[in-house]
Amino acid sequence: MSTAPTQEEQEDIVNRFTYHTPSSDGVGKHAALTNGFVMLAGQVVAICPPGRERSLVLTKLEEAKFWASAAVARNPETR
Repeated sequence: MSTAPTQEEQEDIVNRFTYHTPSSDGVGKHAALTNGFVMLAGQVVAICPPGRERSLVLTKLEEAKFWASAAVARNPETR
């Protein structure tokens, strides 16, 4: 038997799946993250030979960038 989400769970669901328009501070933080990840990915491509391992590193960097951006986007102070 399933139950309806609690108020706290419903608020968390809405926060996770709603677009959060960034404030100017949020835009700057997103840009800083992007620049850092682009630089690191460039170093990985320059240093690591092509292959499965490099592909995995780049995939994990994409995942890390996603979660870092989500942390900024979901923070009420950067909306």
